[in-house]
Amino acid sequence: MDKILVLDFGGQYDQLIARRVRELHVYAQIKRYSEITLEEIKDSDYKGIIFTGGPNSVYEESSPHYDPEILNIGVPVLGICYGMQLMAYLAKGKVSPNKGSSEYGKSELTVKENILFEQMPENSICWMSHTDYVSELPVGFETIAVTNTCECAAICDEKRKLYGVQFHPEVTHTERGKQIFTNFIFRICKCKADWLMDDFINESVEKYRKELEGKKVMLALSGGVDSSVAAMLMHKAIGKNLICVFVDHGLLRKDEADLIEKTFRHDFDLNLLRVDAKDRFLKKLENVSDPETKRKIIGEEFIRVFEETAREIGKIDVLVQGTIYPDVIESGKGDSAVIKSHHNVGGLPDKISFERIVEPLKDLFKDEVRETGVKLGLPYELVYRQPFPGPGLAVRVLGCITEDKLRILKEADAIFRQEISDFNMQNQTNQYFAVLTDSRAVGVKGDARVYGYTIALRAVTTDDFMTAEWTRLPYELLEKASNRICNEIKEVARVVYDITSKPPGTVEWE
Repeated sequence: MDKILVLDFGGQYDQLIARRVRELHVYAQIKRYSEITLEEIKDSDYKGIIFTGGPNSVYEESSPHYDPEILNIGVPVLGICYGMQLMAYLAKGKVSPNKGSSEYGKSELTVKENILFEQMPENSICWMSHTDYVSELPVGFETIAVTNTCECAAICDEKRKLYGVQFHPEVTHTERGKQIFTNFIFRICKCKADWLMDDFINESVEKYRKELEGKKVMLALSGGVDSSVAAMLMHKAIGKNLICVFVDHGLLRKDEADLIEKTFRHDFDLNLLRVDAKDRFLKKLENVSDPETKRKIIGEEFIRVFEETAREIGKIDVLVQGTIYPDVIESGKGDSAVIKSHHNVGGLPDKISFERIVEPLKDLFKDEVRETGVKLGLPYELVYRQPFPGPGLAVRVLGCITEDKLRILKEADAIFRQEISDFNMQNQTNQYFAVLTDSRAVGVKGDARVYGYTIALRAVTTDDFMTAEWTRLPYELLEKASNRICNEIKEVARVVYDITSKPPGTVEWE
């Protein structure tokens, strides 16, 4: 399988760059510049290398650098933003602070004829974000693109197959970014598009069928996308030797716990143990209003319930986690002997011992996990389940949590999601939900004064959830959702729509 190394120099878009490569069905692997040596790169048979952006200035001694010999090992390199400046710096060029102001935002890019820009128009829009620029080209390099304010927007040394762009082709604001990646990966690196989810499934099933034969395996099933897909993949490999533990804490959306049980136990015949812990969680959350305290209580209680259940089951040989590639990147670990503190498992205590931890999805991004889920036969509503906070509805009920408040929120959220579906808007927004605020408002119902809760509706559109725009839902949709919520839920007196983008806001309210 051909692969591209994404060498990370501290940029915020390292994962996005890797995703853009994988969207072209070529495997991309992210490594921090400090965790892989030049010899390891040579031995790993990468077809190409991408230097990411970063917040530093290359001419500062404390900035991340790399062995200059990386430019001479015969592997094509694409430098992006800081990555281009680093390439020029390592090749003995000069990088200087911008004359006047920094350049941020959309710029008109003018390109010269070059293999990196094949099938691109001479002029297009790119996204700039830099305070330095390449002021003197290294020997052997030439400028191949400019903007009105950047006289060196792209460079190349075609003899050594070294290319750099000052802008960010990985973001959607750059109109022809995908074409640039296509040209680099296929025309310059000569990669084959051989990273396919069908192959991943078949190879994983065969691998774990052999490795886990006769082992007793347990998986903490949250009902989220990652743990659900991991469960289906492992079930395909080892069948009834997999025990899925689903802790129902009562903080899922309306009817969601029942859907999880029906899907895995009845539809797919998985060995599922559903633990009803609703009352236990509610008791622990009684009179707690601080969101961080809520999160800690839920995480701790999940550990305790899972721990008790594991003891009841008996000796378990292997624990499966729904860890995905972003978790691995952020933690710096792969198949680790230490269990990570993410919401599928919650950070289990050391005294629960396993022979092995298995993370079957650790090489996949979220979109690849979803594609795998579809191919394994999971229903649409589970595979394309929206991002959902680990603590569940506990952080969408503002203030203290009660069973009554949870009921109100579940009903309001179900109505909103139904109206989104009825208006066929579910593919026009990336996340949408209701929030039960901690404020009340005066209203009129049946000619009588009421003093009820305020429900906030939230919908955002985003490519990567690092930034997000509030979704411009049709007024008719919002009107119908508001009318239904107020009419069907007697405790609600008012509905508002959140039009805050990220930044300055966050997607969730807590």
